[in-house]
Amino acid sequence: MRKITTVLVLCLSLILLSACGSSDETSSGDSDSGSGNGSKSKLAELKDKGTVTVGFANEKPYAYKEDGELKGEAVAIAKEIFKNLGVDKMKGKLADFGQLIPGLKAGQFDVITAGMAIQPKRCEEADFGEPELKYGEGIVVQKGNPKDIHSYEDIANNSDINVSVMSGATEIGFLKSQGVSEKQINQAPDIPATFSAIQSGRADVTTATEMTLKMAVESADQSKLEFVTDFEQPDVEGVPSYGAAAFSKDSDELRKAYNKELKKLKDNGKLLELVKPSGFGERNLIKKDLTTEDLCKG
Repeated sequence: MRKITTVLVLCLSLILLSACGSSDETSSGDSDSGSGNGSKSKLAELKDKGTVTVGFANEKPYAYKEDGELKGEAVAIAKEIFKNLGVDKMKGKLADFGQLIPGLKAGQFDVITAGMAIQPKRCEEADFGEPELKYGEGIVVQKGNPKDIHSYEDIANNSDINVSVMSGATEIGFLKSQGVSEKQINQAPDIPATFSAIQSGRADVTTATEMTLKMAVESADQSKLEFVTDFEQPDVEGVPSYGAAAFSKDSDELRKAYNKELKKLKDNGKLLELVKPSGFGERNLIKKDLTTEDLCKG
């Protein structure tokens, strides 16, 4: 009888231990739902605070400051979406493009956006929302285009040409894929810095997304700068590029809620209304069947 009782006690203990272990595993596997001890998801935290911190690349027309006010297409989209999510205040922080993903991973931002192209390597570092707009490439050269630059191949074919590119931009990879030597490429913190390199003669050309350069040239000293209107788009993977907001790897609920509101803006035409003041149009809209999952695969 004592043996039977002992066996029953052991069995009950094993059952209880197994149940506890199962509960722990389930809790630790939940993404964006806390640690299983009642902590709130990122989305719930933002709603409670009423404030979201968004990191933007300081790049016109995506995000920039004018008369002390934060403007741009990425700013307009993010502000509208978070307002619809019940987060009325958006704390926007401008940063160098190359600091956005590190800042997101370090917890400095809740989300980052501003024309950031969805790329497989970036998908390893952050979780992108669905694509918002598509962009082509462009170049700005010295006034008169003295080195006759109309494509990335022209740069590759002339080792005397120096190109200034914003640090962390996709164009660095595009240039290298077209045969441009790393020695020809100089990185700068932002677009104004690349223009300064051209104006001072330290560089012959800069490249970025078409709309970025068009808008930037319009507000710059054009006596030494020229936007190349007949630039030949490179035949490389990633052109056109597709920009989206990016989230930390543990913010699934927030990302899905953002995507849901983004889809509403696309379906009701509000997205186009939001980006038109920044110079974007129907040519920048995206086909409905294109997804971030596709773009992350490359």
